Amino acid sequence: MAWIITKYLLTAGMVVFISEVAKRSDRLGGLFAALPLMTLLTLTWLYIENQPEEKIANHAYYTFWYVIPTLPMFLLFPYLLPRLGFWMTMGASLAVTVICFGLFALLMKNFGVELL
Repeated sequence: MAWIITKYLLTAGMVVFISEVAKRSDRLGGLFAALPLMTLLTLTWLYIENQPEEKIANHAYYTFWYVIPTLPMFLLFPYLLPRLGFWMTMGASLAVTVICFGLFALLMKNFGVELL
């Protein structure tokens, strides 16, 4: 149980750290948010918990493919924010990401990459 609490505290700490940095510097906050810190932390947790190398490698592999369809959201969000407000922009960004993910999964299926 102590291990799970440690994992939660460290992982949540990263989110708090990044949001605090972002309050002080847009660029530095964006840089830290763009770094694959959560993925590296997840890979570390999987390794420490003695997960098979194949599972750890698969996590990294699928993370790569899942990042690509999220990228349009980062261009759409700053465009929509002054027009729709925060919550509508969040909803629209989420909807666009889901649509992009679905379309991307269909496209990648043609190349033998199963995402769904």
